[in-house]
Amino acid sequence: MKAVLLAAGAGERLQPLTTTRPKHLIKVGGKPILQFCLEAIKRADIDEAIIVTHYMRGAIHSYFGDGKSLGLKITYVEQPKILGTGDAAGVAEPYLDDDFVLVYGDLLFGQDAVKDVVSYFRSGETAAVMGVVPVDRPENYGIIEQDDQNHVKRIVEKPAPGREPSNLANSGVYAFSKEVFDKLRQTKASVRGEWELTDAISMLAKEGKTVVAVKLSKNDWFDVGRPWDLLDANVWALNRMEPHVLGRVEEGAHLIGSVSVAESARIRSGAYIEGPVFIDEEADIGPNCYIRSGTSLGKKTRVGNGCEVKNSIIMDGTHVGHLSYIGDSILGEKCNLGAGTITANLRIDDNSVKMLIKDKVVDAGRRKLGVVMGDNVKTGIKVSFMPGVKVGANTWVGANFMVERDLPANVSVTIKQSYNIKKERV
Repeated sequence: MKAVLLAAGAGERLQPLTTTRPKHLIKVGGKPILQFCLEAIKRADIDEAIIVTHYMRGAIHSYFGDGKSLGLKITYVEQPKILGTGDAAGVAEPYLDDDFVLVYGDLLFGQDAVKDVVSYFRSGETAAVMGVVPVDRPENYGIIEQDDQNHVKRIVEKPAPGREPSNLANSGVYAFSKEVFDKLRQTKASVRGEWELTDAISMLAKEGKTVVAVKLSKNDWFDVGRPWDLLDANVWALNRMEPHVLGRVEEGAHLIGSVSVAESARIRSGAYIEGPVFIDEEADIGPNCYIRSGTSLGKKTRVGNGCEVKNSIIMDGTHVGHLSYIGDSILGEKCNLGAGTITANLRIDDNSVKMLIKDKVVDAGRRKLGVVMGDNVKTGIKVSFMPGVKVGANTWVGANFMVERDLPANVSVTIKQSYNIKKERV
């Protein structure tokens, strides 16, 4: 049995993070999202994976290579155009000889999710088995209707509130017989001009084929669709990590709870770190700084004297200057923050923070949310970011500037200052 992982999309809702990397390579808990999927495949005793790519496909290929480091054999197939999950699955058909697993490669789920779906598929004569999870807002997902034997009757995409047939959402984890490809060839494009895998599944069910829904734990599944989802996913990953302290921890540093420190990392005296926290290779932390729970610090990161970092993702090579505060934020790679940089994460009216996603203001539903920063951003001293703002890659923000709204990529913003100099009176 082989596995197909869909990793072609651009992840536009996660910009500016996805302008310089595919969504599938964004790290949470120190690992790319797609790696969690591959590890779940391996745990299900599957050792061959076909990854369907398109956007920045070279980056995915370069990162995972032939898959030997994960104990897998990986083949890469390109989807020529982004034409939906059905079309993406279809390009993998020539590489499959028999029944197969299919996983959306931009989701996070428990390590046993694939194993559970495969076990059920192998236990009986079914055309398809799909994992489902209970959700609070069914209108945002593909929702299944099933009979009393857990057989799927149909899948309703994003039903209107009050019209949903259940609260069980498609989890993006499947096991299929190859007959699903016959149904894919019979499907028609959706109103978005895409061919949907769920339409083929509904067609199988309508024709009386056995399609079974296997319920997965809600606590073991994440739809990482918007920037703030990454913060929750990061905590999810950190809480499932086996802590290890391998690096140099100086006398006077304090590590509390589940803290992982890579072998070449350095924790200087006076640092106070409360887990769960992950600190990657060659990171340099402190002295006299406070790293709070829910934080991942990437390779070659630097957190200077007198800084506080809380519930944040700081990517490889980023330096946080002394006397800075980073809260509930995501900083891209190779950013350099001047001393006294502050990310505000709480509105003065205490309402939930909103963020602009694809030109639409979206309520994050979070009381605390800071900044989302692309790669190679630089700030001068005493720069402040208001809650929920985004900064595009390669942008420079001059000293003393308060960022109150999103900044595009590749710009420089400064304060225009005027002053008078008077001669001292005799």
